[in-house]
Amino acid sequence: VQLQASGGGLVQAGGLLRLSCAASGRTSRNYNMGWFRQALGLERHFVASISWSGGSTYYADSVKGRFTISRDNAKNTVYLQMNNLKPEDAAVYYCAADESNFYNNPQWVGHWGQGTLVTVSS
Repeated sequence: VQLQASGGGLVQAGGLLRLSCAASGRTSRNYNMGWFRQALGLERHFVASISWSGGSTYYADSVKGRFTISRDNAKNTVYLQMNNLKPEDAAVYYCAADESNFYNNPQWVGHWGQGTLVTVSS
């Protein structure tokens, strides 16, 4: 499966953005999908994930209550709605997919998108 992320940009603190990740290729499989982020010079960290059916979602503590992950399987697309953005949310956001549950571990992710940059000004 190939993943194409989009929707990043520059936003002021307190603002909002919606990221999208479109999947193509072998999309008939049941992929769990999610988002990780990586700030400059730091490791890649888990943000949120969603099961293939959309029935289960998981969030990093740092984004709970502000970010919402969702998916539209008819469009093979997963979304990350980010509200009340903070300067510490600034990073490159990567879309992730795997047939197995990768929990919050980037090493268990089988497929990555190219990343989309989110910049938050204070």
